This record gives sequence, structure tokens and C-alpha cells, in this order.
Amino acid sequence: MIYNYYFAVASKNFLINQEPLEEILRERTQHYKSKNQEIDFWFVTNPQFINVLEKYKNYSKISNSLAFIISLDQQFILWLKLRIGFVDIGTFQSQSIFIPDSK
Repeated sequence: MIYNYYFAVASKNFLINQEPLEEILRERTQHYKSKNQEIDFWFVTNPQFINVLEKYKNYSKISNSLAFIISLDQQFILWLKLRIGFVDIGTFQSQSIFIPDSK
């Protein structure tokens, strides 16, 4: 099976310190729980997969300062782009379900 992932990326500092990201993700989690829906998004810093994303190869040198919100839900990522504004969005495919690094 091929999974389509969608993501929003920005500097870790911007997402953590300048945007109410914690509140946004907490509200999204509560929304999912109220609908008995499985969580299908993750907040990831220092991602290893950035090295395989062609568009972001130049970012690999600064990947320790980037943060990603990854989701299976394209509409959620598009909404984040509208809500937060200063993020880049993209997509990638994988044959496995995304499991964030526990480092």
C-alpha cells in the first residue's frame, strides 16, 4: 500500500514560539476524539526523511532548525497554510505508515 503524506514546514522557532501551534494541535486532537477518529497528524523536528525530498535537499543542511506537521489529511495541511500563513507545504509518498523518530 502507498500512503500519501502532506506536510507544512517552517522554522522550529517560528512554529513553537511565534504561532499558537500547541493550541491548534490540541484543538485538532479534541476534534478527532469527539468524532472517534484516529490521529493522523504528527509534529516532527529534525526529520530524517527531508534528505529524500527533492525540493528540500538544500534544507538538509539546516534540518535541525526545521519543524514539520505531517498528516494523511490534505485538507488539514491546506487549512494550516491558510491559518499560519508563513509555512511551506508539500507532499511525499511512502509504502509504510509514518512513525516519528523517538529521538
